[in-house]
Amino acid sequence: MKVLVTGAGGFLGRYVVSALVARGHTVRAMVRPGSSVPEDWLEQSSIEVYRGDLRSRESLQNLCIGMDCVAHLAAAKSGDFYDQLGGTVIATENLIDRMHEARVNRIVLISSFSVYEYLRRPARSRIAEDSPLAQDPEVRDEYCRTKLLQEQLVRRAAAANEWSLVVLRPGVIFGRDNLWNGRVGFPVNDRWWVCTAPFSTVPLCYVENCAEAVALAVDHGGSPDGLTLNLVDDDLPTHWAYLKQFREEAGQGARIVPVPWALLRVMAGTASLFNRVFFRGSAKLPGLLVSSRLHARCKPMRFGNAVAIQEINWTTKRSWDNGLQRSANSGIGLSL
Repeated sequence: MKVLVTGAGGFLGRYVVSALVARGHTVRAMVRPGSSVPEDWLEQSSIEVYRGDLRSRESLQNLCIGMDCVAHLAAAKSGDFYDQLGGTVIATENLIDRMHEARVNRIVLISSFSVYEYLRRPARSRIAEDSPLAQDPEVRDEYCRTKLLQEQLVRRAAAANEWSLVVLRPGVIFGRDNLWNGRVGFPVNDRWWVCTAPFSTVPLCYVENCAEAVALAVDHGGSPDGLTLNLVDDDLPTHWAYLKQFREEAGQGARIVPVPWALLRVMAGTASLFNRVFFRGSAKLPGLLVSSRLHARCKPMRFGNAVAIQEINWTTKRSWDNGLQRSANSGIGLSL
């Protein structure tokens, strides 16, 4: 097929382009104006580089013309709410319009585990495809709000136009240049690291495994109701296990100090009470001291990938520790 990949120049996007080409597809790789692309893309007849900004309708002429499917990866992950609204929601609205004009009827949307509800869920319960979505996203963070809105937009468009839709919700995508994650803790300095909720599980998804799932979802096609699949690797590590392995691969000698989940909950609850009493809730607190964010990052939960394995025949070809080792061997991305 001819597949449009939005966000092709991003961390995941480059792997998705390679995975699609490896499966025999022709790719239109959309990147922002001025963005660099791998040199081998310019040498392959199966890859067409399209420069444009999804936030600007004027730069999207002929974006979807001739395409059979769209793999929509583009989203804003930083900035304030309005920055992320533009880069995620308005960008998706513009893409949907172009798809409709070009009569493209297949889309694979990359969503996120951030859309799930954590605060009101019991500890150690399972996050599955039918788990409740975030009930108060505006309290959580901008990314949660905009990814929920993005999903709603695409689902409505798919249902109204009878498009085939697959929604992929990866956990923490990691790989070269993207190894440190705020879920597992934070460095105090070169000698001391803090590990938050050491016995909680990290819902990791190695970037090559995730890209393969996107390619399989493109082949599958989905349904107007939206086939939803969670993506995590097999045999997931705890925060403590991941941070220890990261330390070894990085060649660091830092000591790791664990901060238990129970203590984190008390700290966040106390900070929230103090904020309400003395600042009427107006003080801006660090994420670890905001209960809704803390629960989303550190709460001990269970994760699985059985539905993705069953529906699209996905296999995690590389384990999380092998992925970490491969990234370390590249010599890139291990600095704090």
